[in-house]
Amino acid sequence: MKSAIELVVAAYVDTNQLSALQDLKVHRETLAASVRNRMDFNFGVLLGQLDDDIREIEAGIRRLRASMETRPAVES
Repeated sequence: MKSAIELVVAAYVDTNQLSALQDLKVHRETLAASVRNRMDFNFGVLLGQLDDDIREIEAGIRRLRASMETRPAVES
């Protein structure tokens, strides 16, 4: 079974939404940065999940960029 982030990334890739993927990545990175150095609680599990999400999003960005490069240009 695919994770929620895999399904979201797949939907963005299928609909050619590069900016949405980039925004999603920035959001996950911001969340990770906000808890990375906190000492009041162990956020190890959350950070692991965020790192996994970021890797999945980056893979989606690479797939989308690759598909955009191989697509023929649309003539006006």
